[in-house]
Amino acid sequence: MNTRENGYGYTAHDLLWAADPRDLTVMAPLPHWIDADWLTCAPVVVRRESAPGTAPIPVGIRGQARNERHQTYLARKSVIRSVKPEMLARAMACGLMAFHREFAALRTLQVLAPQLDAMGLVWGPTGGVGFELASGLPVLRPDSDLDLVVRAAAPLSVEIADALRAMNRSAGCRLDIQIDTGHGAFALMEWRADCRQILLKTDSGPLLTSDPWRLHMRRTSGEARQP
Repeated sequence: MNTRENGYGYTAHDLLWAADPRDLTVMAPLPHWIDADWLTCAPVVVRRESAPGTAPIPVGIRGQARNERHQTYLARKSVIRSVKPEMLARAMACGLMAFHREFAALRTLQVLAPQLDAMGLVWGPTGGVGFELASGLPVLRPDSDLDLVVRAAAPLSVEIADALRAMNRSAGCRLDIQIDTGHGAFALMEWRADCRQILLKTDSGPLLTSDPWRLHMRRTSGEARQP
């Protein structure tokens, strides 16, 4: 899903809670780490894939370990709650977010959040940090990364881009900032003034483009779709 409005109103990295886990489309035997108890309490993560018309929503099931990921689909009628990354950022700004564990990724988020807000950016935590903050489920580890998405429908100014790169260099943990243009998302640290092409992750798969804010792109081959 991209950030443009779609039939569901959901975008990549959104967390969805299902009324009934049986509304997940099971196309193969589920991994051993997915059980009824986990599916009852854990949200699924919207991933990037085309979902025209009334098709089910492409989602991923996340487990507690780093390698526990499983792609599937969720019937749209089953969604009873959704949380976007930027909703978590707004909750932090309002003092409504509680941090119960002292991990580097969480400490780094608390340091960077006021700076990102001061820039006027629409942003939010994704990955394990976003998952744990939204669900309360303990999936983070001491060495967990901090993943952030920044919504930018227009090119970032040089000053903002430089400030974000400075955050990346000084972060207290591994930091991955993805810039979502509305057509797809790219890694901030791969985007430079002298960069002729950049990998943009879209609903249709990864594409190489000279301008991630335009649709004149060349598709790459052999790349897996990513959230």
